[in-house]
Amino acid sequence: MVDLQGQYQKIKSEIDGAIQRIIDSAAFVKGPEVKEFERELARYLNVRHVIACGNGTDALQIALMVLNLKPGDEVITPDFTFIATVEVIALLGLKPVLVDVNPDDFTLCMESLKKSIHKKTRVILPVHLFGQCSNMEQIQMLARENNLVVIEDNAQAIGSDYRFNDGTIKKAGTLAEIGCTSFFPSKNLGCYGDGGAVCTHDDELADKLSTIMNHGMKVRYYHDIIGVNSRLDAIQAAILRVKLGYLDAYIKARQKVADYYDHAFRNSGEIIIPQRNKYSTHVFHQYTIRLRSKNRDKLKAYLESKGIPAMVYYPVPLHRQKAFRYLGLQDTDYPVTMELCNSVLSLPMHTELDDEQLEYISTAVNDFVTMQ
Repeated sequence: MVDLQGQYQKIKSEIDGAIQRIIDSAAFVKGPEVKEFERELARYLNVRHVIACGNGTDALQIALMVLNLKPGDEVITPDFTFIATVEVIALLGLKPVLVDVNPDDFTLCMESLKKSIHKKTRVILPVHLFGQCSNMEQIQMLARENNLVVIEDNAQAIGSDYRFNDGTIKKAGTLAEIGCTSFFPSKNLGCYGDGGAVCTHDDELADKLSTIMNHGMKVRYYHDIIGVNSRLDAIQAAILRVKLGYLDAYIKARQKVADYYDHAFRNSGEIIIPQRNKYSTHVFHQYTIRLRSKNRDKLKAYLESKGIPAMVYYPVPLHRQKAFRYLGLQDTDYPVTMELCNSVLSLPMHTELDDEQLEYISTAVNDFVTMQ
């Protein structure tokens, strides 16, 4: 699904030099390398503050912690996403309110969102799933009308551009009060371990976020608030500084792969290709197709028999997970999510795919559809 070794070989000397620089300095935790990465990413995103942390899940948790929410306060988020998004809501004693998604772009459904806002709603947490933004202009408008805070889960769409109706363009993760991202190795901007970050335009929020991440401490051994220990290692920051310089090129490579797949499947009445929204560029963290009537699991098995990896993101909706049965939610409330869990399949998507590999993959997919 990803070729991190192939990608590494192309930038090996830069990566090795960056790692050696940290070893030579012995500044392994926090330190100047992390600060430089935060500044460079803030410049790339055109946001006032980036605060690096241990991973993307921590980023989401800390973003919620900074808002001083009370137990039982409600946070709205999609049912069709990775568990981290809703996991942190529950960990903080808040109530996850799961909503259905759009069938074409897999992002939060506005109609479901509107119906889910109640007196206890405090936060909307949209997920920019698979590489393009949710409809943030409408979400922010709805949030303002209801005095709600918006936190972006931008773990899969870093580098995506969002175009507002007035023509303004901003980067994903900078469109709300707080944006959260992950640097897990397979991400478009990934390190060689765990890593994450939050970003915000708000000076006061940035100060509180930074304090929470450092044991609630501004001055050493003086703890102003309850915090956590979530820090990006300096070695990972050094790696990310190198890879940030290639991020736009990586995005273009992924978009080229997506264009190839789109063209290969253009005449198939069975394969539904990913929708590309007019208001958001797609950076294709995943290339996820849907099948209209064929058996998705049989296609996955067929591809694997040909040596082609394929993944289902996600086979079980969050409302059906054992951990969240206590919410008492029903399948009938999530018709789109239920359909997606049975029909989506993600094909190999990374920066090192060549035309020969893409032809082999797409031919196998089309052959399966024709044979069935």
